[in-house]
Amino acid sequence: MKRFHLHLDVADLAGSIRFHTRLFAAEPGVLKHDYAKWRLEDPRLNLAISSAGRTPGIDHLGLQVDSAEELAALGPRLEAAGGAVVPQGAAACGYARSDKLRTEDPQGTRWETFHTLGEATTYCAADGATCTPDMCTARPQVAEGRACCAPR
Repeated sequence: MKRFHLHLDVADLAGSIRFHTRLFAAEPGVLKHDYAKWRLEDPRLNLAISSAGRTPGIDHLGLQVDSAEELAALGPRLEAAGGAVVPQGAAACGYARSDKLRTEDPQGTRWETFHTLGEATTYCAADGATCTPDMCTARPQVAEGRACCAPR
């Protein structure tokens, strides 16, 4: 089953945590010094917020799936939608390890479709090396055919 994913960059993490906790009547399931995440059933939403010094607003959208099979089935749909799809296996991002398919829609909004494999101890790492939050949520380097991301 799919869950909608929304990642917001926020200027005031503590205030944003208070707001979303009260709005959804639920504490975040993941809470770090620079990040919080709710995995909600009503509405069926994976909401992440982070304060990494980026412009506040939507960082990226996506779909979280429950299995590798669901992720594989979404790959052809993403390709048919017209965006270049960049696979990223066992990526550490948002304090989680996930297999991902990244793309952009026609407006340049980044989409991240993923299957979570487990927790991670850092916000983001690629190919075994720790990287900055900007690298984790950067625009995919599709032209170079890289599976990792580079800073925007």
